[in-house]
Amino acid sequence: MSGHSKWSTIKREKGVKDAARGAVFTKLGNAIALAARGGIDPETNFTLRLAIDKAKAANMPHANIQRAIDRIKDKGAAELQEVMYEGYGPGGAAILVEVATDNLNRTYPEVRLAFSKHGGSIAEKGAVAFQFARKGLIHVKAAGDEFMLEALDAGAEDVQEEDGESDVYTVDTELARVRDSLKERGFAITEAALTYVPSTTIEITDPDTAGKIMRLMDALDDIDDVSDTHVNFDIAEGILNE
Repeated sequence: MSGHSKWSTIKREKGVKDAARGAVFTKLGNAIALAARGGIDPETNFTLRLAIDKAKAANMPHANIQRAIDRIKDKGAAELQEVMYEGYGPGGAAILVEVATDNLNRTYPEVRLAFSKHGGSIAEKGAVAFQFARKGLIHVKAAGDEFMLEALDAGAEDVQEEDGESDVYTVDTELARVRDSLKERGFAITEAALTYVPSTTIEITDPDTAGKIMRLMDALDDIDDVSDTHVNFDIAEGILNE
């Protein structure tokens, strides 16, 4: 899962920059509104709790969070739909695009254009998804052998370290239990979410291809209806700086 871990780091850094300018509030609001369908109490709805925690980490105002939750009660609000688009990017990179939209006729052309404009293409349903597995991902400000043993004891499947922090992977249904266990053990958790992890990764070593892929990923992230992206590529060390 090392390639996925590095991509998680790139996304996390971009997310911090986007949050600083408020560019993620629409995405966060959609995630909260969708999660609230399972119940508006975050104490009993773990998905909603995750969505609210992520919104708070991005400094989303409480009023915005509450407004997103209240959307479930608003009969006049357009209904959100969750859709997964699949595609390929430059170098054969496999990409999953999760969207939350109230207008598929708007969203699909935007996603398709992002792919085609940056050397990629939309794939048929199922053509890409089989290369990924649904997992829980917890980012923790801890590393080292002692932490790895604690994480595995808490129920983690795998732990990947980078820059003194760790990505902890779990069975999707065990995310809540492992996260709570790590919190009880005193570890600082900065993010917890369900994600898609590739079964294998491809390494991108060509700077031109790497640049095209990153421009495609930026274009997808710039679409308000895109809630998350998942990939199977790993960009070789230093390539993006060339």
